[in-house]
Amino acid sequence: MEQTPENKIPDGKIYKDRQIWTGTFLGGPLVAGYLIAANFKAFNQPDRATKAWIYSILATILIFGGLLIIPDSVKIPNQIIPLIYTGIAYYLVKHFQGLNITEHINAGRQIYNWWRVIGIGLIGLIITIIPFVGLYLLSDVLTHDPATIHYGKLKHEIAFDRNNITDKEVDKIALAFTETFFFDSLDQKFVDAKKVDNNYELSISCSNGVINNLQAYAYFGQLRQAMQTVFPNNKIIINLAVDDPSNVVKRFE
Repeated sequence: MEQTPENKIPDGKIYKDRQIWTGTFLGGPLVAGYLIAANFKAFNQPDRATKAWIYSILATILIFGGLLIIPDSVKIPNQIIPLIYTGIAYYLVKHFQGLNITEHINAGRQIYNWWRVIGIGLIGLIITIIPFVGLYLLSDVLTHDPATIHYGKLKHEIAFDRNNITDKEVDKIALAFTETFFFDSLDQKFVDAKKVDNNYELSISCSNGVINNLQAYAYFGQLRQAMQTVFPNNKIIINLAVDDPSNVVKRFE
């Protein structure tokens, strides 16, 4: 039977459903929108192609925007979200384009090669990641206000985040360090201060030699007790950290 204009199989190239699955998994929902829209155009369905683009852009914003606001304490397996949006894209392709794709292939019409799909997927990944990395870095700058104040002739240093602890509190901590003779005129000291609930957590930068040094442990234990008398309403925690405040080798509380 001769094909009418309505059911004529297009001569242009299309993407197979498995290619769209792969491209989406590599590059995200934005790539899914591009590939699905390309098929709709080949099938002479421009309105659906436009909708595919709109939905893919919205999905990209919702998914990656959501990832930015999920707390760090919520652990999500790395592959879960890509598998979810890839599965949704694959279902939509099978539902809205499956029959047309099958007829196109059975009629011997052309399909795009896999290298093109992989290339589009990788390009889409880069295009998607760049703006969201920028937003992440910007949000990190906006939500953190790091500061450093120096004290005394040796410029003893206390680093802190103004969104977490005030300058006035840090000044009081520095005064206590001075009164307990930790901030002396012999060696420059480096401290990272933060407030956890109603506790002051003070990480003191030390060399590797402090590890398992019983005399040093005894000194810093006494220092914590002396600091605690200055802050009766706030628990004082002293961490000995090597190289980085997060690398705590001994904790006194």
